[in-house]
Amino acid sequence: MGTVQSQNLPAVDADTTALVLIGSVSIEGNYRTRTPIILREMALKPGDTLRRSELPDRLEIDRRKIVNTNLFVTVEMQTLPQEATTEDATEVVDIRVVVKERWYFLAIPVFQLADRNFNEWWYDRDRDLRRVTYGLYMSYNNLTGRADRLRFLAEFGFIPKYEMTYSVPYIDKAQKLGITTGVSYTTNKSMPYRTWRDKLDYFNSENLNRERFYTFVSLTRRNKFYTFHSVDFRWNYIGLSDTITALNPHYLLGGRSLQQYFQLSYILSHDRRDNVQYPLRGRIGGFQVSKLGLLPTDNVNLAYLYGWYRHYIPISKRWFANSGIRGRISLPRRQPYLQTLGLGYRSDLVRGYELYVVDGQHYALLQNELKFKLFDIQKHFSWIPLQQFNTIPLATYLNTFADAGYVRNFYPERSNTRLGNTLLYGVGMGLDVVTFYNMTARFNVTVNGNGEQRFFFNFGRQF
Repeated sequence: MGTVQSQNLPAVDADTTALVLIGSVSIEGNYRTRTPIILREMALKPGDTLRRSELPDRLEIDRRKIVNTNLFVTVEMQTLPQEATTEDATEVVDIRVVVKERWYFLAIPVFQLADRNFNEWWYDRDRDLRRVTYGLYMSYNNLTGRADRLRFLAEFGFIPKYEMTYSVPYIDKAQKLGITTGVSYTTNKSMPYRTWRDKLDYFNSENLNRERFYTFVSLTRRNKFYTFHSVDFRWNYIGLSDTITALNPHYLLGGRSLQQYFQLSYILSHDRRDNVQYPLRGRIGGFQVSKLGLLPTDNVNLAYLYGWYRHYIPISKRWFANSGIRGRISLPRRQPYLQTLGLGYRSDLVRGYELYVVDGQHYALLQNELKFKLFDIQKHFSWIPLQQFNTIPLATYLNTFADAGYVRNFYPERSNTRLGNTLLYGVGMGLDVVTFYNMTARFNVTVNGNGEQRFFFNFGRQF
């Protein structure tokens, strides 16, 4: 998982009342990252006094928070007892945090599928290699040593896209307020113009049929360690060809070919997972409330509330479980097809239904997993000259899962849905492979409520 467990911790004896005073806290290995960025994640401070028996757990919690900045390949928490003690015989311990920084500049060729997921392309699109996008993705993380990030994406092929974002997690001395801003422009010749029988219907063309543009600015507030507040303000533009408008007058409602609007969102999240890449313990939850259309001249008037919660439970050293629920409600009932979202997009799906899209105004999703760790190792290759790449973690997990979901669709005749307004459920088992730089491969065999049995593959990464 790209981390090293805490080392050199003081032994815990039978005297659970013995106290430890934190002397100094030093950081090593942060050649680019500014020290305050790391210290921001630590609850332990010089001068703190705590029971000796509590120190290992407190150090491990701080280590996980530093890992979750995604700035380091490995993080070690070391303790160095001082020879002298205080007058009341309290032991004084110095803390040394040793980090190995990641390779922060990435310039990666893009070659990916334009469909929702690999499985849709494999099973429903006849593995058509024309349905790919290619280009260049560049990411400069930790640009100034403040955990800031500059991203640029240029894609060509099936869906040309250009994006640029810049984020700074802290712009104030108190390290609580951050900002992100960006722009995106996408064009489509071939595109899905409707959902029919819970599948996306594509119109294939050599002419431009859709343009999408948005620009945004987000302010984030992190008062403590685990709770995040965000206010997002953006402007959206969507333009359609007359052909798409004729094929689906509901795409933007009322046969409209243009949609321009301002959007305001508030997001609250609480994240206490041990590892954001592949969590095994902890919990995450939050909600988002958004209003699309703020001015009388805006071409859409819609609001939605989206919420999520997931709990990760370590049963033993090798067995782990997690359970989560998420859902979305939106108003009014009559909505443009473009903004009518149900299950099937991103990770909001009942596993076993990867090939389907279930549109609706409201939905709920319940997911459960039980997994067994086969192994979790790290290999250091001294012959690799770059330290950011010479330590490679690798972990594998067997898992079994059971999901259930429901989508409420008030206009089922528009999509001739068979899965909307009915209970969806799926079960399966698989293998997860987790390695460095936030890459996870999942191999699953599933059975859904229709009795369909499939093998599904998914690969994800988080830069």
